[in-house]
Amino acid sequence: MLILLDQDGVLADFEHGFVTAWREQYPDIPPVEYQDRTSFYILQNYPPELRARAEAIYTAPGFVRNLPPVPGAIEALKELLSLGMDIRICSSPLSQFENCVAEKYLWVEKHLGREATNRLILTKDKTLIQGDLLIDDKPEITGAVRPKWKHILYDAPYNQHVTGRPRLTWANWRNVLAGELYTADA
Repeated sequence: MLILLDQDGVLADFEHGFVTAWREQYPDIPPVEYQDRTSFYILQNYPPELRARAEAIYTAPGFVRNLPPVPGAIEALKELLSLGMDIRICSSPLSQFENCVAEKYLWVEKHLGREATNRLILTKDKTLIQGDLLIDDKPEITGAVRPKWKHILYDAPYNQHVTGRPRLTWANWRNVLAGELYTADA
């Protein structure tokens, strides 16, 4: 089985990194807490007058490279590989890609080793990528074609409105993926 894993919000803890950086740079302005996020796009969670500040944080040199892993993500990925799953990290670079693209590779190397960078796929259109499952926190993924993969939603406050899809966290991943493997064999 070929499983595609999103990087930001699924493997790399974008939210924790962002909120930490916000508090350091703007200690007098409270950040939007993760549980209060209503939009996948972080800028849409902030009023217009704060959006340039938010964007400056996540496009800054070193931001992506220094994100902590989502708790349990690295261990789960390694376990999936040990079970014989073909895992690819499938991530969309920011439109301001100058720092982001190289730093996504550096993050994978730092947390998974240099060899794992061969498993990294960067694309603005995930529908073009072949796979059986895509684990992603983005509520709706659209693109040029109808994807062949099944979207497993990585649970987040900003995607609670989506129903009818399996939801996964690194706490329940074994049960969710066991169900998907069972139905794939049927």
